[in-house]
Amino acid sequence: METKILFLDDPYKSEADAKVLKVEDNKVWLDQTIFYAFSGGQASDTGMIDKNRVKDVQKQGKEFVHILEESPSFEQGDIVHLKLDWERRFNLMRLHSAAHIVHKIFADKTGIKKLIGSNISPEKARLDYAYEKNINSFLPEIEKEVNELIEKQIDIKTFPDEDNPEKRWWQLNSYEDWKMPCGGTHVRNTKEIGAIKLKRKNIGAAKERIEITLN
Repeated sequence: METKILFLDDPYKSEADAKVLKVEDNKVWLDQTIFYAFSGGQASDTGMIDKNRVKDVQKQGKEFVHILEESPSFEQGDIVHLKLDWERRFNLMRLHSAAHIVHKIFADKTGIKKLIGSNISPEKARLDYAYEKNINSFLPEIEKEVNELIEKQIDIKTFPDEDNPEKRWWQLNSYEDWKMPCGGTHVRNTKEIGAIKLKRKNIGAAKERIEITLN
């Protein structure tokens, strides 16, 4: 039961109808979805299916499993209405795009390109690095450069790989050095991110974390 993923073509689509393929207790399978399932560090979407609250979404192979707070009244074969918690999704999109920009500028300044962890929540994003030095001295300059770039209102693209359609890319305009693998949801232009703030957090010996929040 492969799920058609509507947010890949339009991450701004906040409502849609879908056919119920299967229901097991509070778990629901649909023929298509606008709900993002936790992947690549980005949190799952929440929202409503008819009058039923979606509290989590999980990806199992090519299927998306929608987990409701309670068992629904609808059944297999029914047509239901999907609605995202849009403000939450939009914050995830803004922070995910911001995280890519921060990562690129941090890598340019330090030479550290490999992440050891990352997470995108509606409240903040984080990037974790294996790095022996305190990164506080870098952050004011990185924050300034990120916000200056955001203000330039540069287009952001997400698209499938030509040779492997299941792999997707994030790219800032047409700049090849700003191309990164990513299957998450993103804004279309840096202006939608708005100003960001950066904060360092120590997470252990030779490990540094950058926390990103929307200003």
